Amino acid sequence: MEILITGVLLGGTYALIALGLTLQYGVARIMNLANGETLVAACFGAWLLFTAAQISPLWGLLIIAPLGFVANGLIYAGLLRPLVRRAVTQGALEVDAILATFGLLFLFEGAMHLIFGGSFFNYQFLAVPFELLGESYALNRVVAFAAAAIISVLLAFFLYRTRFGTAIRAVAVDPDAARLVAIDVEFVALFAFALGGAITACGGALLSTFYTFEASMGGIFMIKALIIVIMGGVGDVRGAVLAALILGVIETLVASLVDPGLTLTATYGLFVTILLFRPQGLFGGAAG
Repeated sequence: MEILITGVLLGGTYALIALGLTLQYGVARIMNLANGETLVAACFGAWLLFTAAQISPLWGLLIIAPLGFVANGLIYAGLLRPLVRRAVTQGALEVDAILATFGLLFLFEGAMHLIFGGSFFNYQFLAVPFELLGESYALNRVVAFAAAAIISVLLAFFLYRTRFGTAIRAVAVDPDAARLVAIDVEFVALFAFALGGAITACGGALLSTFYTFEASMGGIFMIKALIIVIMGGVGDVRGAVLAALILGVIETLVASLVDPGLTLTATYGLFVTILLFRPQGLFGGAAG
């Protein structure tokens, strides 16, 4: 039971990271390989706010999330939208977007290395025991999971209970059909890409409360987010959350019962398994 709960607590944070990529890839049709760098930048942002200004990472979300939204919106408007407009086919757009964001990955990673160096960073936030179902867990992990759950619920409410959220889901399913009902597909794509960046930034800020981080770890979390998105079904918010929890539990099981050094191997093994046996995702594809 302890391993299961620990895995679920970790998976809750993973869910936010994956939800960000789900919005960017599922709606804007952009496989943003620099998504992990947004997470790392948010980790450093939360660390700076806490160590320099004594601002709690939870309150820091009110600063980090808007910055993530604006930064990703500018990336889409300045770099990716021209690629969208000139793309002859969806396949051509995906290739161009992958190449462009791959370059951004190295640009942002290099900038963070220049500013922070190659050292590992962490900070002490709510690093005290918390009793749950008779077992002791780190309070920072529990709080991070609770905050991630609240953000996920708010996102689900926005997507499934508001008019603009319905427009976002319509674009995710069929952009051409969405245009026929007067949806501004270009604006919706920009908004979804920016919102995905903000959600990922929230995940990074929460992750930093209990995870040791450094400037070059973005690629690892990008792979994890991609695995979750594929497992859950591209564009499917429900599937992304469930897949994130599954990945968190699997990593915790491997780390606890086998070897912590093999968690990445288990992640890649899960990725290959999903591609072979369930490439359409847990719920059979994109959400409607």
